[in-house]
Amino acid sequence: MSQPGSTPVRTDGARLARGALGQAWERTLVRRAGDRAVVEAATGRTCTFAELDALAVAWLDRHEVAAAGLRQRAVVVAGPNSIDWLAVFLGLLRAGAVVVPVDGSEPAATQRHIGERLRAAYWYHGDKLVALAGARRFRDPAACLIKLTSGTTGDPRPLVFTAAQMLADARQVTGSMGIHDRDLNYALIPFGHSYGLGNLTLPLIAHGVPLVCGSAPLPQAIAAEFERWQPSVFPTVPAVYRALVASDVGATAFASLRLAISAGAALPPEVARDFRGRFGRTIHNFYGSSETGGIAYDKTGVATLAGGVGTRLRGVGIKPLRSGRIEICSPAVFSHGNPRRCSRQGCWVPADCATLDSRGQLRLLGRRGSTVKLGARRLNVAEVVAALRRLSGVRDAWIGLAGGVEPVLGAAVATERKPAELRAGLLTSVAPWKIPKRWAIMRELPVTPRGKLDRRVLQKAVFGA
Repeated sequence: MSQPGSTPVRTDGARLARGALGQAWERTLVRRAGDRAVVEAATGRTCTFAELDALAVAWLDRHEVAAAGLRQRAVVVAGPNSIDWLAVFLGLLRAGAVVVPVDGSEPAATQRHIGERLRAAYWYHGDKLVALAGARRFRDPAACLIKLTSGTTGDPRPLVFTAAQMLADARQVTGSMGIHDRDLNYALIPFGHSYGLGNLTLPLIAHGVPLVCGSAPLPQAIAAEFERWQPSVFPTVPAVYRALVASDVGATAFASLRLAISAGAALPPEVARDFRGRFGRTIHNFYGSSETGGIAYDKTGVATLAGGVGTRLRGVGIKPLRSGRIEICSPAVFSHGNPRRCSRQGCWVPADCATLDSRGQLRLLGRRGSTVKLGARRLNVAEVVAALRRLSGVRDAWIGLAGGVEPVLGAAVATERKPAELRAGLLTSVAPWKIPKRWAIMRELPVTPRGKLDRRVLQKAVFGA
């Protein structure tokens, strides 16, 4: 086995691939070989950067026959945040594979189905590289990762990224947020999700930002792990901040925290205010998409308190369009199969509608395509959702439609208020025909592991099917 920090060379003479990500990792090893890289809070297991590299090389040694044919071929990987997940990820990058991170909560059959649909060469399952039929080879040797969008069809859309695009996202995120290798990231977000890749995985590889893998998204567990490991950066989703505010966790629990970041869904301003009042720490909104990586960040936390998402990240261009949407131009935007390009950087138009004021502050107004037809009239669902969220005591809201001969509009609302009160409040700003007829009152709206609203659960809660 190669020594920690060295570049392995296979005995058959085929040197392992060393693309842009591999080179970034080698530079990190030179600077930080003996420093702590990862902590598993649940087990207390730790490893240095050199030890993590040695684990990646050892993984390749165990899978030598398969690894020899991984270059420019896709491999599906799933699993919880851990030292071993990172070692496998690094090992695949060293072998020149195109990594396809999949949510570890997905059933094994679903993981395999995703691999077969993408024509991946292997599915990594139970410490084995399971060969899949019909594998293809990617023409572009720079392709290194496939993100899967959080679609609701069961077949999310694959987005192919190069190492340069992934590194650009990590550079823009860490540079705009002021994250450095003296920080310790608290990792609850799955490493393989778009948010986790940009805020956790790539900063570790490219910039040597160490991390501690949180054991569970439970307030008491989080507080105990902050007390033991003293992390300084906490990127997570609004549901976790809501749970912390509603818990009996002590006011000094986050004494080591200097940067709290919220992304993945809209953070209600009152949660940001309550968190700051309770724990003395400001939450900073972060906005991005799978296609573009990071887009905007609230550096001061002021915009977050007013429901905004901040200003553009360094290296990112935001152009308002007449349609009410925005065009994002950045070296982090994916380009494989992307129909919108410019001469030097990729461009993408997210589904969100947004406004950009004279100070460059971005505010989201809901997603395009949220128009539904009620009888002979068309309704912009985002308008009603926004009106609900403005009502006193409403923490969050979702609007859905049940089809049929007479479509019915329904709402799920995180509040203690009664439906009659909500209807009366809406009537001050919304036409009567736009008022939902079905209601589900909830303490919090359910979210997926990615932090997005779980529309399937919400649809069942409101309409019973």
